[in-house]
Amino acid sequence: MPSNALLGKTLIITGSAVVRTVEQLIEQHHGKVYNYPLIETVEKISKEDKFYLQELQAYHWLIFTSQNAVKSFVDKCIRHEQTIPATMKIAAVGEKTAALLKGHGYKIHFMPTVYSADVFVKEFSMMPGERALFIRGSKAKKTIHKGTGADEWTVYETRPCSIYFAQLTQCLLTEKQPIVIFASPSAVDIYAEHIVPHVAWQNVKFASIGHVTTAALEKHGVQPMVQPKIYTMQAVIEQLILEEQTK
Repeated sequence: MPSNALLGKTLIITGSAVVRTVEQLIEQHHGKVYNYPLIETVEKISKEDKFYLQELQAYHWLIFTSQNAVKSFVDKCIRHEQTIPATMKIAAVGEKTAALLKGHGYKIHFMPTVYSADVFVKEFSMMPGERALFIRGSKAKKTIHKGTGADEWTVYETRPCSIYFAQLTQCLLTEKQPIVIFASPSAVDIYAEHIVPHVAWQNVKFASIGHVTTAALEKHGVQPMVQPKIYTMQAVIEQLILEEQTK
């Protein structure tokens, strides 16, 4: 049911484009929402592409932890007219990553119970002799590589999206009760480097998706207001609403 839980509050989402259902949820509870992506992703073109596409048949598993990895991988396959072997098994971290893979006709053979790399490492297992290839971005941590022994293919790069820095800074300085929501540790790092020199951490409240992003905030001495058990933007907003309703 709609309420006044977010009345007078400004929510700033620092990830990619906000889906309309999330905007509607915020508006239904009388909050304001802005979207200032702090990072952008671009496909990485390199000599690795030809090598790994030719060697796909040598792997038994492909591991994906983001939608961007799926998009870049699929684009490379289409461009090089490459299909994955019928015997290939797919591991995915996150519902959206899995949904995108399914949309391209790939069957998901493994998903961790919690959508994070460290939980993936604890729960994922391969048969003796099997090999895995981790389809990753340039900022991905070494958790999966170290924990599973998977080879790594970097298919996209994560870069600061500087066009929004000034707008975000101005928004934080003028809006009342701003709450900044992070969906990745990369966004936290970029915020710390480019926004904090103008707007101190203590002048803003924060929310995060996932314990890895929370850990990135905690390195700066910041504790987020909420970190939902389900790692989605929808879950963050729902928990913020619940927190305000129970005050």
